Amino acid sequence: MLVIALGADHAGWELKEALKAWLIENGHQILDFGTHSPESVDYPDYALQVGEAVASGKAERGLLVCGTGIGMAMTANKVPGIRAALCSDPFMARMSREHNDANVLTLGGRLMDGELGLEILQMWLSTEFAGGRHERRLGKIAQIESRFLQGREE
Repeated sequence: MLVIALGADHAGWELKEALKAWLIENGHQILDFGTHSPESVDYPDYALQVGEAVASGKAERGLLVCGTGIGMAMTANKVPGIRAALCSDPFMARMSREHNDANVLTLGGRLMDGELGLEILQMWLSTEFAGGRHERRLGKIAQIESRFLQGREE
C-alpha cells in the first residue's frame, strides 16, 4: 500500500474526507494536511504542503481537492518534481499515470460526487507508468524544470 498525502480547501473538504475514508479502509497510510472543516481557507497552503511531502519522498503520491481542482494543480505544479494532473474522469486518470507518471491527483469537489471521485482515484492508483517513449518526454519536462530552477531563460 502507498503513503498518500492529502489536502483540500473548504470546497474540496467533503470529497477529501470521503476519499480519505476509502483510502484508509483499503490499507493506505494517510498524511492529511487539512483542511479539517468546511471553513474558508486558501488552497495554495494545502497544495504546497502536499507537493512538498511528495517531492521529498515523505509520501509516494498526493491527492488534492478544491472547488474545480484547477488552483490545486497550478500550485502543486510549482513544486519541483511534482507532476499534478487534474482529472475529471477515469480515462484522464489512467492517462495521467500511464503516460505522464503523475504523482499528484487533483479533483474538483464542486464538479463531481463521491462516486465519480472514487472511480477516478481507483483508476489513478491502479495504473502504472508505461515507461518507454514516455520516459523521454518526462525527461524533457525535468529539463525544463531544471532550466528555470537555475534561473536561465534561454
